Amino acid sequence: MALYSEKVMDHFRNPRNVGVIEDADGIGEVGNAKCGDIMKIYLKIENDIIKDVKFETFGCGSAIASSSMATELIKGKPVSEALTLTNQAVAQALDGLPAHKLHCSVLAEAAIKKALQDYYEKKGLKL
Repeated sequence: MALYSEKVMDHFRNPRNVGVIEDADGIGEVGNAKCGDIMKIYLKIENDIIKDVKFETFGCGSAIASSSMATELIKGKPVSEALTLTNQAVAQALDGLPAHKLHCSVLAEAAIKKALQDYYEKKGLKL
């Protein structure tokens, strides 16, 4: 069995939603000093819908794939739905991650939640 699924390899080789949103409504950055992965998520939100999402990730292939898939899972969705995204959903959408790489999906979830928290704080609301 291959270490990585075809979906992981596809999202690593052809990541979706890479880049920066200059006037982002929410920005979330997380990092893991242990593994060296750093993720930054940018959100553009209109009428409580995530209209655009971009990411910058410094890290391994699993971190890039997790960031890419996570952005795909929330793009076009209501903020309330994005808040329910779990690392398990990210890993499952990638057809699984090796056990020692599951922390990458955890970082992707955390970055999105942090960006949503930033969005709420900028609006003067509580998450």
